[in-house]
Amino acid sequence: MELEITISEINTLFQLHNIKDQVVQLQRLSGTTNGIVLRLESIQGSKYILKFDYPNQIHLVEQLLNTYKNSVLLPKILFTAQDNSHFLYTFIDGTTHFNRGTKKNWLTILVKELLNKYVEYHDSNIWGRIEYPRQTWKEFNEISIEEAKINIGSILTNDDYKFVKLIASKLFDNELEQGERYLLHGDTGVHNFVFDQFTLIGVIDPSPMVGPLIYDFIYAFCSSPDDINIETLFTAYDYLKVGRIEQSRLIEEVSVQLYCRVGLSVKHHQNDLPEYIKAWKHWKGLCKQFT
Repeated sequence: MELEITISEINTLFQLHNIKDQVVQLQRLSGTTNGIVLRLESIQGSKYILKFDYPNQIHLVEQLLNTYKNSVLLPKILFTAQDNSHFLYTFIDGTTHFNRGTKKNWLTILVKELLNKYVEYHDSNIWGRIEYPRQTWKEFNEISIEEAKINIGSILTNDDYKFVKLIASKLFDNELEQGERYLLHGDTGVHNFVFDQFTLIGVIDPSPMVGPLIYDFIYAFCSSPDDINIETLFTAYDYLKVGRIEQSRLIEEVSVQLYCRVGLSVKHHQNDLPEYIKAWKHWKGLCKQFT
């Protein structure tokens, strides 16, 4: 997606949508998004994000941000183009990746300020990523495991793969026990968290999904290789009010997502791989012990 837009044109957009501020700086941000993301700064020092993307993507993210507009962690939408080609939302000023404090603390904040506000999804009978829907939660997880196996190659053993497949079969084969479907952020990892003074203050870049609420919780838990242990998991989990499952199932679900996270680490974050392999061996042992 290519775009050339000037500060003058952006200020015209602001006027059109009754945003009483004047943009004086524009910076294009890089990232994993397919769209174009511009960080704007106004004469008053306010900061905004102006994002251009495919209309269906804008619509999905707008729907999620509006659904959870009462969460202090998510950016606030200021306007959306009539054709859904772009939208403007607030910029959350802080750091990503670094100075995030302990996982126990930021995971607890995530639970209290976002996950506990999640609502059930009734729009259509789908599972997984809304733009790539699956018929069952089992299908979504099976695809994730197979993709992880390809990425992992010989880094983990075939016994590890069989172990995860067995756990997944136990967890997801009974479609009547898939649980309630929630509208999920879908990418609740540390790469999308904003911190200030070692405190989680923002969650950005949704990739909207439909699935059990526990998915976003475990995804966050596994999104960094530090503190993947029972104490951290259970401490934050105790604050979860909705979408709860049995602790034994929680431990098994972590093993599935952790295996998939090792695959993502191989593909995208090689520096984290040694720690993830160590975490995987530790968690596999815990899983056998507790379940």
